[in-house]
Amino acid sequence: MIDHETSQVRRAVRGDLAEVAALAAEHAAYEQAAPPAAGLAGLLAAELFDRPQPRLSCLVAELPGGALAGYASFTTEFSTWQGRPYLHLDCLYLRDEHRGLGLGRHLVDAVVAEAKALGLDEVQWNTPAWNEGAIRFYDRLGAVRREKMRYTLSTPDPVKVG
Repeated sequence: MIDHETSQVRRAVRGDLAEVAALAAEHAAYEQAAPPAAGLAGLLAAELFDRPQPRLSCLVAELPGGALAGYASFTTEFSTWQGRPYLHLDCLYLRDEHRGLGLGRHLVDAVVAEAKALGLDEVQWNTPAWNEGAIRFYDRLGAVRREKMRYTLSTPDPVKVG
């Protein structure tokens, strides 16, 4: 039995990235999405640790003994309509056996604390319409739903942004 009371949420470190990449692969499979990019751990390292101004932040839920139960990744974005920045929660994922035990709430609380530390007063995210467990969780948090469809559009020959 895992003691979730002594689990901790902390910033990811470089040594976590192989496990974060594995969690991201599980997350993609759970959401019935394409698998993550090859070499994801290295790609994440570049954005989290190898830039003067990192574009991505990542928190992990660490169990006693050091194994990771889940992660949350986020970026700062800008809302044109509101004329202000906000925190975009890109991914929030816990392995199935660790859901419903309070770790998700700890991750979200830590993300909200990060937003506040940055002077941001809102966190936004998406979840699939079929993910009823996540929807119930977000509703219990007091989050407000906004109906919107999310689109993606591939760009041929993308230009790398440094």
